[in-house]
Amino acid sequence: MMQTTATQGLTAEETASYREHGFVVRRELFSASQIEDFDRRFLDVVEGRVEKTPLMQVMRDVMVVKGAVTAETTVHAVNKLFNFENDPVLNAYTADATLLACVRSLLGPVVHSVSTNVFNKPPDVDGRHPMHQDLRYFRARPADLIVGTWTAVYPARRETGCLSILPDSHRRGELEHALPDWNYVNHGFYAVKNVDWSERVHIELEPGDTLLFHPLLIHGSGHNRSRQFRRAISAHYISDEARAPDGREWRDRPTIRRYG
Repeated sequence: MMQTTATQGLTAEETASYREHGFVVRRELFSASQIEDFDRRFLDVVEGRVEKTPLMQVMRDVMVVKGAVTAETTVHAVNKLFNFENDPVLNAYTADATLLACVRSLLGPVVHSVSTNVFNKPPDVDGRHPMHQDLRYFRARPADLIVGTWTAVYPARRETGCLSILPDSHRRGELEHALPDWNYVNHGFYAVKNVDWSERVHIELEPGDTLLFHPLLIHGSGHNRSRQFRRAISAHYISDEARAPDGREWRDRPTIRRYG
């Protein structure tokens, strides 16, 4: 499983590794100053110094919503910010030339961003994301024409609840999901049924490191057991060549942006 530090696009070796294992890590894809810009903008929006752009939403953690935890600050209450396509600072992530070059290495020259998030995992909340596949959230097919990107804003380590993956699991096809049997489950968080987690690999990342992963790759994240935040910025892309099996147009949602 390759973890490299290159500049533009994926190398042939990286692309082959992605095809075989379902993921690849590009170290330092984003600079420290870029990461600082994303983080500052997230905090400005969440703390009310900047108005949310159209379609942007901020989701509070379920434990805070249900009163199981009293958030220390406004930021401690947030699970994620999503739909940042209209934000000129945060969408610089999705439109970044190097990230797009890596994505195009896998999907071809014309791609569409279809899902944008800043994931925030505070201390003192459950914060787990069950092991799942992302394909279930998208209409377009085939799966090979979709790729997810996930970039650490703060250090993502086991103690802060980094992502864990099951290498090669993208070859298993689309699997059945259900709500996890947990006391507190955030909205839209589903789990793959009957999966052996013993082969999972923890993907530890430093700020700016980026995971590119297949939409059928089984992945999730654990508790934040530290006193620090774990934060990441993420997007998904779909090739312009993808189609919806039911014939409906998938490019017509207001949160989708075309690149190329």
